[in-house]
Amino acid sequence: MITLQHYFSFLLTLAATALVGIYSFRLIKSPSDFNVGGRKLTTRLVSGSLIGAFVGGTSTVGTAQVAFQCGLSGIWFTLGAGIGCLLMGLFLVKPLRQAEVDTIPQYLGKYYGTRVVTWASVYTTLGMFIQIIAQILAAIPLLMVILPVTSGEAALLATALMVLYIFFGGFWGTSLVGLFKTVLIYASLGVAGIFSLKMAGGITGLQNHLSDFPYFTFFPGGLSKELAAVFSVVVGFISTQTYMQVVFAAKDVRSARNGVLLSGLLIPLIGAASVFIGMYMRAYYPEINAAMALPMFIINHLPPLFGGVVLAALLISLVMTGASLTLGVCTTLCQDIYQKLFRQQAGDSELLKVARLLVLLVGSSALTVVLSHYNSLILQWAFLSMALRGVTVFFPLMAAVFYQGKVPPRAALVAITISPAVAAIWPFWQPVRIEPLYLGLAISLISLYLGSLGNSKELINKKM
Repeated sequence: MITLQHYFSFLLTLAATALVGIYSFRLIKSPSDFNVGGRKLTTRLVSGSLIGAFVGGTSTVGTAQVAFQCGLSGIWFTLGAGIGCLLMGLFLVKPLRQAEVDTIPQYLGKYYGTRVVTWASVYTTLGMFIQIIAQILAAIPLLMVILPVTSGEAALLATALMVLYIFFGGFWGTSLVGLFKTVLIYASLGVAGIFSLKMAGGITGLQNHLSDFPYFTFFPGGLSKELAAVFSVVVGFISTQTYMQVVFAAKDVRSARNGVLLSGLLIPLIGAASVFIGMYMRAYYPEINAAMALPMFIINHLPPLFGGVVLAALLISLVMTGASLTLGVCTTLCQDIYQKLFRQQAGDSELLKVARLLVLLVGSSALTVVLSHYNSLILQWAFLSMALRGVTVFFPLMAAVFYQGKVPPRAALVAITISPAVAAIWPFWQPVRIEPLYLGLAISLISLYLGSLGNSKELINKKM
């Protein structure tokens, strides 16, 4: 049961975070500050912002929910993100940071033309929007533990917090509070994860209460399905505006690379802590709602003052991630749709107003979807979101980075428009049993490959 001590430490932690957010608001003087922090982020701010953007409800509440139901396989979401970080830091940071752009579609547009920008913006924005839905869903059980509210009221409150935070903080808000949140979430949830494992008597203790299948296998849904899930996170992470925006915002290549690599090492640790907590709750509280596993562990098994800090850290994590995703959606819509197609001469003041208006529209739209799907599995939305983004952007982005000038714009346009459409429709049609992610990526790769062959033949003919 939640106590006054919980509320005291909870509110004190929120107040400290709010002070950082208020300070960040003073740093916003232009759309560049709002969208990419004026390209001034250091290594620590890059890492803080990236972890702040990713480690949210899906990585904590959602991961514990899956671990409660399926065990160790709950780690795939955060492990996939860690792998994505390492690949991005090793191979992609330098060319992307040196491009001096604000969005992934803008980068693709430099090599494939303006038509690609619009389609990439549409699909990646939809993918990020789905992830916002997952964050709000994850906030519902947390807020219902903290406050006497219904699921609908919890969803409304979570959305309001995300919208208000990003409305006033922009990218400086997400980066500065992201750094603060990173320290807070790792200090609190990390200790909670270790505590849960100790109470259970280690892995051996959990094995005494849980069956080997599905709780102690990494592939309870089958090898193909589980690998598709983790691969969707890897390619989706690399293809996401919200996470690439951190690279664009770094002050230089070195800061971007070091910050991204550090994040790749830290992100899976939060997943591991959440998995242990979810499995502990399955072993000792098998009758509860799976989504309540993490919040109930905090209330029932942590000292009240410390538990309040952990609850606040989780709420900040949810709000931060939802805010970062909302900012990514709005940056893309504002710059790649509104400015490119409708108001090419729009000034800084107008773009800043439009960006903040879009925040309100995106938040209210996500809330509408959540209210009709609040009992769904959180990570299902997250994997769907990652798959859609990865199918759209991953291979065209790789071709733009590593094979500049070899893929013609028309081939990239086919890959970006057709691949995600087929992947989205496939689950409802599916004449052949194959994971939509694999099919979409295959179509994308084949389109680019055939286009590059045709481009090579044209160049040979011209030389002759």
